Amino acid sequence: MQALIKISQQFVALFVDDGRLAASILIWIALCALLVRLVPAGMWQGPVLFIGLALILIASALQGAQRRSR
Repeated sequence: MQALIKISQQFVALFVDDGRLAASILIWIALCALLVRLVPAGMWQGPVLFIGLALILIASALQGAQRRSR
């Protein structure tokens, strides 16, 4: 059983390096999907999704740089 748990952890680690980054991205996508249902359609969906994801990536990179500089 322990071997199966270890294998599944390593499998997830192949795709998810930073859990906080992955969770932030999933939350942002869910919020954007909710907004699409609540607010009438327009040209705003793509830019809002992109800008949010870019900000999440920048914040994650800055936090990673701070952790490594210590």
